[in-house]
Amino acid sequence: MNIAYVRVSTIEQNEARQVEALRVHQIDKWFNEKVSGKDTNRPQLQAMLDFAREGDTIYIHDFSRLARSTSDLLKLVETLQAKNIRLVSNKENIDTHTPTGKLMLTMIAAINEFERMNLLERQREGIAIAKRNGIYKGRRPVAISPEEWQSAYTDYHTRKVNKVQMAKRLGISRTTLNKLLKNMEDKSHG
Repeated sequence: MNIAYVRVSTIEQNEARQVEALRVHQIDKWFNEKVSGKDTNRPQLQAMLDFAREGDTIYIHDFSRLARSTSDLLKLVETLQAKNIRLVSNKENIDTHTPTGKLMLTMIAAINEFERMNLLERQREGIAIAKRNGIYKGRRPVAISPEEWQSAYTDYHTRKVNKVQMAKRLGISRTTLNKLLKNMEDKSHG
C-alpha cells in the first residue's frame, strides 16, 4: 500500500504543494495534519505508524515534514525499518530501501552522533572551567524527608508501587531513584 504523510505547522499554512507533489505516487491512504513538528507526538503521525504494515511504502514531501530533529527522524526511520516499511522522500530523493538511501541515512546518523559528541565535549569543557573558577556547584541535592523516603520505599518494597510511580511520588528522576536504591542496598550489604 502507498501511504502519504502530509504536515504543515499552522492552520494558516496550506498543504496543497505537498499533496500535489505526492500524487504521482498513486497514494492509497493519506494522513494529513496541521500541527508543529517539534516532536513525534502527533495524532496523524502515530495513526500512520499504527496503520502501516510490512511491505507498505510511506511517501513524504521532505524529511522536515516527518521530523524536525535528526534524532527524531532517525528513530522514526528505525521504527519503519524494523517493520520492513519503505520510506521515500521526494525533496531529498531518498528511498530507504535503496543502497544510496541507506548510505544517506547512515551519513545523517553519523553527523548526528558527531554533533552530539561535540556538544557533550563542549559541555564538559564548560563545566570544568566553571568548576575551576568556583562558579559550578553541580545540581542541587534532592530534598526528600526520611519519612517520605521510608513510606515510598515500603510501598515499593511491598510492590504497591513500581519504580516509575515511586520516582514520580518523590519528584525525582528514575536515574536518581536508581542511585538512591543502590546506595541503600550497598549500605545494607556493607
